[in-house]
Amino acid sequence: MSLSPIEHDRKFGELDQVVRAHLGRTPDDEEALEAYLRHSWRTRPWAIATAAYQLREYARTPPGRLRLRLGEFYPVPDVGLPDSEIQAWLLTLADRLSQSVDNGAAPKPATPRTHWEWHARFPELGQLLGGWFSQDMVDEFGDHDLALQDYTNETDPGLLAQLAGELRDLLALPLGESDYVLALAELGMEVDPPWPLSAGAWLAELSETI
Repeated sequence: MSLSPIEHDRKFGELDQVVRAHLGRTPDDEEALEAYLRHSWRTRPWAIATAAYQLREYARTPPGRLRLRLGEFYPVPDVGLPDSEIQAWLLTLADRLSQSVDNGAAPKPATPRTHWEWHARFPELGQLLGGWFSQDMVDEFGDHDLALQDYTNETDPGLLAQLAGELRDLLALPLGESDYVLALAELGMEVDPPWPLSAGAWLAELSETI
């Protein structure tokens, strides 16, 4: 029987977050693990111990191919390691997370440094930019203002309030113009800001509008 969403989250939900924080990077990338720790200490520090437990339990009882094929177990995404090395990698991650909890060692606050961290910190902004400002924006909506109007018309007021907070959070970071361009790209925007605004100026205007 395939895993239900509740069963998946109970057994593997936080493990999945740690693994996905490493996708697109090398398995031993310190920045990927630090990004997970930085975001988790900031928003839900209790999840770090849960992640360590889930990683350790998964490594101790790895699934066979049949259980994976039947959807009864979490399939670890491709992180660039052979299957024979996954177990040791998961245990290493679990030990590092446990050390962080035991020592109370939280990474210093910083601007997001990985793709995963940008989306974890600014989820609704990523939803807006990736969903309404893709390369199809002009064909679908016509221009930036109409795309934004469609988003605000279709979005719950609570999520609009969340977006407003995320924009203020982003604009409070010590970013230069090139950093704002990077942030927009990481969060899924595939078109340029409306002329003649720069990336930073458009984000400031977007914040005021929201």
